Amino acid sequence: MVPLVIQSMQYWLSEHPKMVTFRWNTQLWGSTWLFLLTSISFYITAAVTLHHLLLPLFLRRRSRPVPLGPIPALHSLAMTLISAAIFAGTLSSVAAEIRDTRWLWQRSKTPFQWLLCFPLGTRSSGRVFFWSYVFYLSRFLLPLRTFFVILRRRTLPHIQLFYDSIFICMSFLWLEFSQSFQVFTILCVSLMYSMVFGYGFWAELGFPGPTYPGIVIHCQMFLLGCNLVFHVGAILLHFFKGGCNGIGVGFVNFVLNAVTFFMFFKFYVKMHLPIRMDVTSKPKSSSETKDEFANGKDKDD
Repeated sequence: MVPLVIQSMQYWLSEHPKMVTFRWNTQLWGSTWLFLLTSISFYITAAVTLHHLLLPLFLRRRSRPVPLGPIPALHSLAMTLISAAIFAGTLSSVAAEIRDTRWLWQRSKTPFQWLLCFPLGTRSSGRVFFWSYVFYLSRFLLPLRTFFVILRRRTLPHIQLFYDSIFICMSFLWLEFSQSFQVFTILCVSLMYSMVFGYGFWAELGFPGPTYPGIVIHCQMFLLGCNLVFHVGAILLHFFKGGCNGIGVGFVNFVLNAVTFFMFFKFYVKMHLPIRMDVTSKPKSSSETKDEFANGKDKDD
């Protein structure tokens, strides 16, 4: 019975014909530059319009947060399940891909090096890139969090706007240029998000625990740091192991990751340094911490 269950899971996670024969092309939903730029522009415009125009127009400035009911909890649950599926599917697909293609590169690379550095000429096709495409599509669900923050706290989360837009763009570049090192990033992000959104679902149901925004900011700092490490590893392998596919765009991703990391680090320092310097001051409440996370401590709003 157990072997049949494992075999069935492997089929649906890595051996389904749609996954094995997957190929990134312009016929897929969301696979064009026009779609990418339009969707990011629409996201930013919609968030800014909601915050600066629609809410002041239809609601009083000091009115209560807009009730969202179970929508945030359902969003967290959906992201938890999707992230867990992406992690399991990517892990199973990586094992299957190494098994089937190892004879091509085993003399020049170890499996770990292959995960960081795809051989030159690699195309965006097969199991691994199928799950990379699913990961890319799932990024379009993340911006819903921005609208939840705006409706609940009446603040515009500038850092979150920037982070979501950059992550959507980077996920697209991974597929468009068959970029190396994306496998490690997908595995780390999907595993971390399955836990973060799982806790978010727990918090939305009203169960006690640490403040949710605090957990999110620490996890995002960790993920961005891991991304920088993966970039450095891929660059080193590119120069010392005969080249990595998509490394040119990898430098662009490296810069975007570095900028995003230092933005989050700056916010993290601003959020925690005053508390440590003034140990006699009143501890910040959970609601105050949430507000700071939402607006990045931007005093203009």
